[in-house]
Amino acid sequence: MTRAHYLFGWGFVAICGALLLGARRPHADATVTYEPASASGGQAEEWFRRVRPYCNAVEVRVLQRQSPPPATTAGAGYHAACFALAGQIDEARRIIDGLSPNDRYIAAGIVFDVGHPVADAGDDRSAAPIMELVIDYWPNHYMALYHAGMAEYMLGQRDLAKKNLTEFLRLYHEQDGWRANGITVLGRLSNDTATDLRRPAEPR
Repeated sequence: MTRAHYLFGWGFVAICGALLLGARRPHADATVTYEPASASGGQAEEWFRRVRPYCNAVEVRVLQRQSPPPATTAGAGYHAACFALAGQIDEARRIIDGLSPNDRYIAAGIVFDVGHPVADAGDDRSAAPIMELVIDYWPNHYMALYHAGMAEYMLGQRDLAKKNLTEFLRLYHEQDGWRANGITVLGRLSNDTATDLRRPAEPR
């Protein structure tokens, strides 16, 4: 085989490989089929670390087109979390709904992990809808119930706060600061004349 034939052969292989890779890349408007929940989340975590600064209301949709997440359950979870951080809860919900019913709570757990620091920072307006999203898919996630209840209490959403903190106390029985805070706030909510909207100190 001459050198020219050799180079031509490898060049043909390279072109075919490029065409195959291009065919596998999903278009922005394509329907994504997610891999099972057992798929590794490492690639999705790396994607989220890279795009986290762009998870805001202005840039999140451009990000979706230019840098789509891995087509895995973890990828869907971080994708939903990005939209949730941007305040686009309906879009986050649409992404989770695209998963199989058995995988949706896994994605919701990722949203909780990403949204937890928002709740800890006291950003109640952002935290409350994020935690409500988690509860919708994982109703007995007691820490989501706690953070939702506390945020809603501070926002004056008394009925939601009472509902979520009551459920939190039903599920969580450790005699610690989390439970003590829940009891304190629920006691305030049970008093119709209560106007004290101080947040109890978070346990460490």
